[in-house]
Amino acid sequence: MKYNLKISCTKSNLPDIRVFVADILEKHSYPEIEAHKLVLAVDEVCANLIIHANNCNPDESLSLSILYNKNKSIIFEITDKGIGFDMNKYKEPTLHELVDSKRKGGLGLMLVKRIMDKIEFKSEKNSNICRLIKLMN
Repeated sequence: MKYNLKISCTKSNLPDIRVFVADILEKHSYPEIEAHKLVLAVDEVCANLIIHANNCNPDESLSLSILYNKNKSIIFEITDKGIGFDMNKYKEPTLHELVDSKRKGGLGLMLVKRIMDKIEFKSEKNSNICRLIKLMN
């Protein structure tokens, strides 16, 4: 089954994303604690895309598709037209670096990588696509 949501790139739409994802997972009786982790991961990626790739521009939008393959996987596909992200250039900070820099943030993608089984970023036809994949156990 496939579910779709399209929103404008404003932070005020993040609660709508969380509710959308949570509702789909609940509909499919996904375990509650695991569902919270997936909501957190999708929210983090969407927040980064809204803030960093699209500069909170309400004229821009992002689309979230959830493909639920019963007993196989859940695929979250997020598409936008903002500044692309190159996962190959991402260097995960160490805890020591985060503490020393005293900066807020920087843990999001690290957290997403631990929650999801696979993360893909690619750009094609003037769009950026982030695919988050969670395998069923």
